[in-house]
Amino acid sequence: MKLMTANFLTCAVKGCKTSPASFPLHFRDAELELQELDFQQDFIRNIVPRVDWDGLRVTANELGFSHLPEKRPEGEALNDEQTLKDLHRLLLETHILEGKLVCGNCGHEYMIKEGIANFLLPSHLGLKYSCFPALYAPANIQISV
Repeated sequence: MKLMTANFLTCAVKGCKTSPASFPLHFRDAELELQELDFQQDFIRNIVPRVDWDGLRVTANELGFSHLPEKRPEGEALNDEQTLKDLHRLLLETHILEGKLVCGNCGHEYMIKEGIANFLLPSHLGLKYSCFPALYAPANIQISV
């Protein structure tokens, strides 16, 4: 999982959808790997405005990358090649191979294995037949809506 991906993830538990504590998810026991990629200057310049900068700073600090500026680079700073290279390295080349993502609201842990986070929820935390109950009910049980 690229660090950039984590910037777009939030807790999947229904009760956490409205809680600001559910973003960003916090890494625990993270095993990181640097995978070098060709520098994509235009991509970084275009993605930076879409990144939740405060969330990225929290996540980066938790993983030991404390050199991010307090404010998102804008204007001429997005033309500075070193700034773009640093962001490219952090967002695209930093991969989380193993570990956990933990919700700051409910404490649910999402395991990361081989770079893939498992966001499947146990039944007691997921949706309870809310959209189309008849589709999910066993054939011998009748549900009244």
